[in-house]
Amino acid sequence: MLVKFISSETGEMVMKEDTARPLLKAMGKACSAQGVITKGEMQPAVEALKRYLSACSGQEPKLSAEEEAGIPAMDRPVGMQQRAWPLINMLNRTAHAKKESHILWEAAADFDAEPETDAKPKADAAPEA
Repeated sequence: MLVKFISSETGEMVMKEDTARPLLKAMGKACSAQGVITKGEMQPAVEALKRYLSACSGQEPKLSAEEEAGIPAMDRPVGMQQRAWPLINMLNRTAHAKKESHILWEAAADFDAEPETDAKPKADAAPEA
């Protein structure tokens, strides 16, 4: 599912729910179908995102210069730092705009729960012999 962020100052951007979910949670927001970030919440949200990104920076894959040179740019992994930057930029730019600025988000449905994978056993499935 896609989540659209709409700023009263900078326009809109779209990200996948698996990227939006941890970012919204880091800002203390629910992953609901609709939500708002008010002007007063924006700078604390930026700081919360920076703390979150700092905490997860060691978990992202690191490529050596040699490895990176051998992989076409379009095939290199994109980390959460890169995925979060447009939202952080939107928050900063909107926070420094006029008094009544805000950011809204929209999704087709609530996306608070992590998606289930096929690797998890189903509760009603019979155990394999």
